[in-house]
Amino acid sequence: VQLQASGGGLVQAGGSLRLSCAASGHTFPSYTMAWFRQVPGKEREFVAAIDRSGGSTSYADSVKGRFTISRDNFKNTVSLQMNSLKPEDTAVYYCAGDRRGYYVGTIEDDYVYWGQGTLVTVSS
Repeated sequence: VQLQASGGGLVQAGGSLRLSCAASGHTFPSYTMAWFRQVPGKEREFVAAIDRSGGSTSYADSVKGRFTISRDNFKNTVSLQMNSLKPEDTAVYYCAGDRRGYYVGTIEDDYVYWGQGTLVTVSS
């Protein structure tokens, strides 16, 4: 599967952005999907994940209550709604896919498919 992330941009602190990740291929509905982010010079970190049915999700503590992950298996997309953005949310955001589908992983090694990243910049 190929993943294409979009929706990044510049936003003021307290604002909102919605990231989208479009997946090619008919196997998307069977995959667990996730968002990670990376700041230059730092390791990539987990943000949120959702299982194949959308019934199970996981969030990093730093984004709980502010970010929401969702998916549309008919459109082969996964989204990340980001509200109450903070300057520390500034990063390149990546979507990722895991074939297992039932397991909501929170580490990079859980995912084998990666998109190219989209930059989110939150100004103070």
